Parts: sequence; structure tokens; C-alpha cells
Amino acid sequence: MIRILKEAEVSRDAIFAREDPVESVEAPVRAIIEDVKANGDAALKKYTKEFDGADITSVEVGAGSIDDGFRNADPFLVDILYRAAERVAAFHQHQVRNSFIVNDESGIVMGQKVIPLERVGLYIPGGTAAYPSSVVMNCIPAKLAGVKEIFMVTPPDKNGKIHPNILAAARICGVNRVFRVGGAQAVAALAYGTETIPKVDKIVGPGNQFVAEAKKQVFGKVGIDMVAGPSEILVIADGKNNPQVVAADLLSQAEHDKNASAVLVTDSEELAVAVQAAIEEQLPKLKRQEIARASIDNNGKIIIAKSIASAIQISNEIAPEHLELCIDEPFEWLDKIKHAGSIFMGRNCPEALGDYFAGPNHTLPTSGTARFSSPLSVDDFVKKTQYTYYTKDALAIAQQSVSHFAKQEGLTAHARSIDIRFDPDVMGE
Repeated sequence: MIRILKEAEVSRDAIFAREDPVESVEAPVRAIIEDVKANGDAALKKYTKEFDGADITSVEVGAGSIDDGFRNADPFLVDILYRAAERVAAFHQHQVRNSFIVNDESGIVMGQKVIPLERVGLYIPGGTAAYPSSVVMNCIPAKLAGVKEIFMVTPPDKNGKIHPNILAAARICGVNRVFRVGGAQAVAALAYGTETIPKVDKIVGPGNQFVAEAKKQVFGKVGIDMVAGPSEILVIADGKNNPQVVAADLLSQAEHDKNASAVLVTDSEELAVAVQAAIEEQLPKLKRQEIARASIDNNGKIIIAKSIASAIQISNEIAPEHLELCIDEPFEWLDKIKHAGSIFMGRNCPEALGDYFAGPNHTLPTSGTARFSSPLSVDDFVKKTQYTYYTKDALAIAQQSVSHFAKQEGLTAHARSIDIRFDPDVMGE
């Protein structure tokens, strides 16, 4: 049963705290990466058999199979995927950056070029599960950024097949190539390349602890979006809320993972007790009851705060992945929220809306990292380079300042690289 605590009884750091895994996956992931580096496709096929139970003869999913998947996907879902992709694109279009140039001083030109990454790898969970929403959220910003080649890796089922709904999403969103491989071995393949899978510039997308650890280990060789932890939701709710609705929102995240966290912060003790009872009523009806039960019992909390203002302070200290503001006039409180991955405003905006259809991205910072990082966006798929141009006259004006600055740092060669351009013996003037 979910615990009810008073604000003074709980440490902020402990609210979303989880026990570390009994065994670290660092060593086995490193071994997998080294094997893929050394043995390429053969290692991928070996691990696909070992971890996914599938004998695969080819790593890549051919265009014909993608077309078949599109035709065999749920037709109503295909229509929804088209509409979701349009909404996600419409939102992320506003994030597209332009290059700029500054030449408001005589003889000086400065600027910044925004350059799309050339090749990106999307990791999409698969096998026993199918998450076409992750394809939409990861691929659309990359396409808008102008990435030329977008590759997708996803683990197959025991027959070596990829779920039709994932293939449909890949085709709708414009994925260039699809590979039937998952886990740390897929991350390694994207980072270092194999006979079939070209190496990429950046890897994005969610995965289990092996995938997260692999992304961490290959970072530097390639870019990554983030090292994501288990899903989490924090709901701030006043006493006017329907407890059944609040319970449903908490359970929507609890069913993700046994390590997921669902937290309610309310100023109403009556609502707290009612939500506790509603969760127990709804849990037995869930298809993923066992997972949700473990999440609620081990990580779930209901915190009774002194006020809504105090609840927001608690939220800011936690920096949750998902934050629901189920209160009156949520926009009046919006500026008070400093740290959250994505905010869902009012009583009619469940977090699940953002997972699939609303438009903002659902790939979000977890484990308090919303204090310093952001949701996946178009910015994740571009890089920026800057340039500077000075005429001789403009450099002459800056010479003394730059040279003196360099000498104060003890870097006389820096200073000389400026001064030498005005030395008549060197320049022959």
C-alpha cells in the first residue's frame, strides 16, 4: 500500500530515491561492447539469440518487411500515429534554430552556424513490448533538425520479427534504416559500427539499465541524449480533485517499471486517504498489476504538505520528470515551477496525454536531472560552430587589450601571435 507521510516526516532527497541494483551492470556491459567492437555482426547475432531468444540471419530489416509491417499494423493506430506525428512536428518546429551573423562594428564580422548532425541512431524498446510513441518522439525532432540519416535499432521477438506498430511508426516518421537488435550490443553497434550497422554521431532513446549503462560507456565516442532512470510522476493536487482520477494518474506511471515512482503531494489529508484507497481499488484491475504493485509499495508516496505553495517548493527540490498541477488556476503558479521535465496543467491534462499525442516531447530528464537538463528537442540533433573575421584596422584597435590580457595569464606566445602582425621587421613594412 502506498505510504502517507507528513511533509516534516520525509527527506526531499528520499522522495524519489531507489535502491541501487544488487549487481552492477558496468562490467557485463563493457564486455558486450568490446565483443561487438571486435566481432561485429557475429556478436550481434550471438547476443540476440542469448538475450532475445531469436535466431536472426540478417541484422537489417528490409524495406519490404517495413512495408509489410505498415500494412499489418493496427489501422486505427496508424491514423493516430499520423496525427500524433503532425502535432509533435508542429510543436518542435518552433525549436528550429537559425544561423546568425553580427557585423555592427567596423571591420569585424562574427557569426554562428547551426549544422545538423549527419547520422543519428534511435534506440527503441521492443521484443515483448512495442512503443511506437518513442519512434515519434525521437525521430521527428531529428528530421526537423535536418539530420540526413536516421537509423533505428530495436530488439526482435523470439521469431526475429519487429512489431508492426513500430515499423509503421518508423515509416511514418521517416526512419531511413531499421535493425533488429537491442540491448547494450545495439548501442555498441551504433557507436562503433559493424559490417551492417554504420556508426552514428549520436544515440538517443530510452532503454533498460543495460542500455543506459552502454550509452554512458560509449559517450565521448558518440553523443547521447541522456542517461535516463526509471519513470517518475509527481502530482500536486488540492482537495477539490476526484481521488479516483488522481489514483489513475499515479498508476499510469507505476505500471511502467517496478522501479518507477509515483508521488502525490497535497494540502488535503482527506484527499490523501481517499487516493490511498482508490489506488488499492484500481490496482487489481490493471493488466500490469504486478509491476504497478511493486512500484507503489516500494516507491510510491503521498505527502501531506502545509499548502500548495509548500507543495511546489517540495516539487522544485525533487525536480520530477513529470509534474501534474491539478489545482485551480495552474497558470498563476507556473512561474513558481523551477525544475520539472514536463508540466501538465490543470485537472484535465493527464501525463499520458503527453506520452502520445499532445506535441511536447516525452523523452525527459529523470532522477532530479531536470535541475540542469531539458526534454529532448531539435537542439539535440544540431551542433553549432562559430566564426570570427577582423580586418587589419579592427585588429589594431584590439591589439593592446588582447596582448595585455594574454600576458597577465602568462601566455606570452598568445600575446606574440597578436603583436607580431604589427612588427615592421616581420611584416616588412
